[in-house]
Amino acid sequence: MDVPAAENTGHPRRWAILGVLVISLLVVVLDNTVLNVAMRTIADPHDGLGASQSQLEWAINSYTLVFAGLLFTAGIMADRFGRRLTLTVGLTLFGTASLVSAYAQTADQLIWARALMGLGAAAVMPATLSIIANVFDPRERGRAIGVWAGAVGLGVAIGPVVGGLLLEHFWWGAVFLINVPIVIAGVVLVLTLVPESRDPKPGRIDIVGVLLSIVGLTLLTYGVIEGGEEGFGETGSWGPLVASVAVLTAFILYERRIEFPSLDVKLFAIRQFSASVAAIGLVFFAAMGAMFFSAFYLQLVRGYGPLASGALFVPFAAAQLIFAPRSAAMVKRFGPKRVSTIGLLLVAAALSGWLFIDAATPIWIVGALFFLQGVGMANVMPPATESIMSVLPREKAGVGSAVSNTIRQIGGALGVATLGAVISSTYRDEISSATAGLPAVARGVAQESVAGAYGVAEQAGPAGQALIASANDAFITAVHYASIGSTAVALLGALVAMIWLPGKRPEAPAPAAEGPAEPRDAELIEA
Repeated sequence: MDVPAAENTGHPRRWAILGVLVISLLVVVLDNTVLNVAMRTIADPHDGLGASQSQLEWAINSYTLVFAGLLFTAGIMADRFGRRLTLTVGLTLFGTASLVSAYAQTADQLIWARALMGLGAAAVMPATLSIIANVFDPRERGRAIGVWAGAVGLGVAIGPVVGGLLLEHFWWGAVFLINVPIVIAGVVLVLTLVPESRDPKPGRIDIVGVLLSIVGLTLLTYGVIEGGEEGFGETGSWGPLVASVAVLTAFILYERRIEFPSLDVKLFAIRQFSASVAAIGLVFFAAMGAMFFSAFYLQLVRGYGPLASGALFVPFAAAQLIFAPRSAAMVKRFGPKRVSTIGLLLVAAALSGWLFIDAATPIWIVGALFFLQGVGMANVMPPATESIMSVLPREKAGVGSAVSNTIRQIGGALGVATLGAVISSTYRDEISSATAGLPAVARGVAQESVAGAYGVAEQAGPAGQALIASANDAFITAVHYASIGSTAVALLGALVAMIWLPGKRPEAPAPAAEGPAEPRDAELIEA
């Protein structure tokens, strides 16, 4: 007698809903990478806002600080008040702040508008993933998360291309203004297609825990940002980091003893959960740090413009689009342990390839390394994220999504800061002999960064070519050291995955389709 297949408990419109969520996610992820391309124009006093270096840094950091600090809180609020509501409010805030950013008259206005964009993005990111967990049957969820992860990779990679195209034809504000029509369409589609869902039994709100998480994560992010800019030996860097450890320790101790915690810290005792969180943090530490130094390599050492250098990230995006949606089938066949371990090893192989890159390396090799890195990450993010979401009940999907995204954001920021510090330190050591004969002010500028050395060389006439050659050599040596560090972190992630992630699960017989299907979270409250 044949056993009937179990009924699919997913929402009837789940694949259309996923398309809406991908649009919502892309506009957020795309924006931050687009801004990096526009920095030079925004700094121009005639074509931009005449922003100083410090103001440029805070145009990025104000967003990152608010985004990382409030991700966890936004996930909690989504579970309590409704995920569609949180997504709609987040998109509206993000679109409004984008409009303000586009027409900012001063750099300070831009910084505050970017902070508001970070608030909107913090609401959007965890809401998209938690809605996926609620509208998809567990048997399809891995594939849906693969598409979601592919959208993240696509946004990171095509941002520089979109930014370059916009800046070639429009003014700098276009990199923000483009968000507005996409957000309007996204809000309409969310309200039309996405069902509301929330935790049916949220318990008392954990105000103390929420406040501790905001303070702790904000201090941690600020310390990491300052460490990347000023060095981790400065009080302004290690002070906030020490304070963040104290606050987050207090958060953990408090959450362990209350009846309705915002985060059940006992989840970290489950090795599938903690190992998946660690794998995500480590792979983003390694990958984002590498993307940071590769952008400087392409634009300065190789002389590519914003559009051409952005186009070289397209292989990374292509790999994400091709392989991330297929990772669920790989996990089903081989198990999360094997797929994630191999993915992290591919990332490590791609990052180690930078050890052999120099100023004359054929550019197709750089593109091939980006593609290999994309293939690896496409087989790490989806299984690790699915492992996190599968540990939690559907009603707590917002918390799981928030933890995953917070670790990803902080891991990436820490990777940029740490590997950036390695590059700065090595570069200064390597360039010192070539700048010994320069005046004190010029020597300080040239030793500060490879971009500074190029600026000094432009003022030095024919003698500047020798300085550029020395700066390129010093920077490439620094990249080699950073490559060793990023490769080591990726290998550590592979070790974590190999030891602690679960292997292939045995196929369970499909249950008979008797009685009502398992209800979705809060019966997916229809608007």
